Amino acid sequence: MKVLISGGAGYIGSTVASACLEAGRTPVILDNLVTGRREFTEGRAFYEGDIADGELVDRIFAEHPEIEAVVHCAALIVVPESVADPVGYYRANVAKSLDFVSHLLRNGCEKMIFSSSASIYRAGEDFSVDEQSGLDPQSPYARTKAVCEGMFADIAATQPIRVLSLRYFNPIGADPELRTGLQLRWPSHALGKLIEAHEEGVPFTITGVDWPTRDGSGIRDYVHVWDLATAHVAALARFDQALDGKRSSVINLGTGTGTTVRELVEAFNSVVSEPVPVTEAALRPGDVAGAYTRSDRAKRLLDWEPKHSIADGIRDSLRWAEVRDTRLS
Repeated sequence: MKVLISGGAGYIGSTVASACLEAGRTPVILDNLVTGRREFTEGRAFYEGDIADGELVDRIFAEHPEIEAVVHCAALIVVPESVADPVGYYRANVAKSLDFVSHLLRNGCEKMIFSSSASIYRAGEDFSVDEQSGLDPQSPYARTKAVCEGMFADIAATQPIRVLSLRYFNPIGADPELRTGLQLRWPSHALGKLIEAHEEGVPFTITGVDWPTRDGSGIRDYVHVWDLATAHVAALARFDQALDGKRSSVINLGTGTGTTVRELVEAFNSVVSEPVPVTEAALRPGDVAGAYTRSDRAKRLLDWEPKHSIADGIRDSLRWAEVRDTRLS
């Protein structure tokens, strides 16, 4: 079975491609390399270009008629950047995704797994959510994911394509074999900033300390990126079961445990030799309190559950940080 992975040269898409290979599924990568890395496509069928390029998508299907499903990971994902450039985010994440699905329909592709986000939820009083929780995306990035989910559901209702949206919580870590990891040396999320502070020997800043959480800092459900990748393989294998008789559906991918930023710092400092001190600052644009999943839907429908701990994710992130510059030219 061949699988077309849009955004397959990015952090999550490339890890999904590795997991597919290990499961005996051949990935075909489509990526415009705006944020993806060519190094992450080595040894894999790769097409450099845009998901909105109909001629290119047609050529991919003509050259790989064995493609049976698409994993759609291509997107811009930085929340503060989306606040500053909503037009660019809606164009890249929504308008081009609409073009992409029209190209898939023309080529007879009947199965799509969409890389969605748990940031679209309205969290409950305890910050937990399940697939039936209300939606209240708080940033342009999150709204692009919610819009795409609705758009794909409308299309799947009457067109010959079915769509499974996987709502990720907060990916951390790297491919345990260190084939791929985060492209940026110091990404903008909490763990990336912790690694930056550790390497620079400066304090880590907690942005937002007045949330109604147990310690005032934001709360997240940190899931190892390799666990996310294996969930996609499970979704490909159990696609019909995962849809549960529907044309489109959603499944949360998280650990089921909420971890505050202060607790993340504590876990980080338990792994490194030199603890990182902490300072506090105001919220950034688009910041939210966060959420974690309370659902067992992924276990029931995909026979999947995460196997890696937060400490594993931190260790793999640190291991990747040590080799990143040698892996990426």
